[in-house]
This record gives sequence, C-alpha cells and structure tokens, in this order.
Amino acid sequence: MPIFWWFLAYGILLTAALARAGHRSRAMRATETVPPSCSKILIVGASGGTGRQLVTQALERGYSVTALVRNPSRLQLEHPQLTVVQGDVLDRASVDKAMPGQDAVLSALGHKKFFYPTRILSEGTQNILQSMEAHGVPRFVCETSLGLGNSAGSLGLYSTLFVIPLILPFYFWDKTRQERSIAQSNRDWIIVRPGSLDNASKRGRYRHGLRAGSFLLVPRISRADVAEFMLNQLESDTYLRTAPGVCW
Repeated sequence: MPIFWWFLAYGILLTAALARAGHRSRAMRATETVPPSCSKILIVGASGGTGRQLVTQALERGYSVTALVRNPSRLQLEHPQLTVVQGDVLDRASVDKAMPGQDAVLSALGHKKFFYPTRILSEGTQNILQSMEAHGVPRFVCETSLGLGNSAGSLGLYSTLFVIPLILPFYFWDKTRQERSIAQSNRDWIIVRPGSLDNASKRGRYRHGLRAGSFLLVPRISRADVAEFMLNQLESDTYLRTAPGVCW
C-alpha cells in the first residue's frame, strides 16, 4: 500500500510539473482573421501515423507538399504534387534542404524512444524554427499532446496517473521544451494538442479549444481528424499563438 501512495504522489507532482513547464495559452482573441493563402507546405514526420494523414489530406486539398522523412520507403505515397526529401530534423542542413519556397510547415514529429531522456522533439523543432526564420516561412502548426501546460491532467485519470508517469515521463518532458521553443519563436504558430490517438476513420466532428479533454475518462481522436484540424489552421487565425486541444 505505501508503494501505491508514493506512486500516486509522483503522478500528481509530475502533472503539476508538466502544467508549469508546458505552454500556457491565454484566452483566445474574440474575432477570427484569415491568414494569407498558402499553396506550398512542408510536412515533418510525414511517415508517421498523423504525418501520412497530413500528406494525403493536404494533397486532396490541392496543396503542393514536400515531405521530410528519414526513410522515404516508409511513406509509400506517390503524387504529382508530392516531393519527398530524405533527411533528419536533428540535422539542420537537411531541414534547410527542404525549406526553401514553402509557405507553411506542419510537424507531426514523434519517436518511440520512451524510456530514457532525449531531446529529439525539442531540438528537432528548434532546427525547424531556425530554418523557417532563415528562409522566411511564416506559419508553423505543430502536434504535441493534451496533458501539457494548461491542459495538464486532461488526458484522463488513466493517462495522467499511469501512462505518462510510468511510460512517457521523458517523452512528455521533452514535449514541454518543444512547446516552449515554439511559443518563444517569432513565427505564426499554432500548437495542436490531441487526445489519445487511434487509426479510426475521419469523423469530421470533434471538440476543440483551450478546454478540450477530460480529467476523468481518456479523450480519444483519430489521426485522420487531427490531420484535418491541423490543416484547417493554415486557413484560419482563430487559434494563432495558442495551444488548442482536440478530441472527440
């Protein structure tokens, strides 16, 4: 029984630390503006689950897409409007190779190195932001997760007190660094915080905003719906420089 209480205390303290370290969005602006139109976009993490959905849906919307991937064979997509660039976000030169001429960048960057400290997300994102500034690319839409900043605790009790403390503490801590880098940048950024991801079909209906999520049950959403919401941020300033959550 003492072990349970120690673990519970650890989960609560970690949640408080993620709340403090992650980005905390202020209240959204009252009116919506429309950003300048864009036609050419760079998608980072394009071979992952959300990334493939971003590429597919962006092409369906008529964007010219550049996909930055470590292993092009994993993407398995061909299209006249798709350019695949092999590279690594931890290598600034390969990011620079994909950046010229883009109007916006969408990042679905992720990895599975959960059980030891890494800075893949934060350092990779910093390289993206520096390259965007160098090449004059204005808009950045980045996927992170509910459970950070002012959304801490909103991934449900199971995730908050078990999954994040036991499996994902290093991963989420690096996400806080990633969010801070974005929030401190001078780009037109939107941080998108989805709930627990699955591969269900796109519904096209979901909750979004600064209060999305649940403190009790695990909020879920498909990667297809997350991709749709992220692409919508290219066409709206509603959530400019904020971190909305999105879930069913």
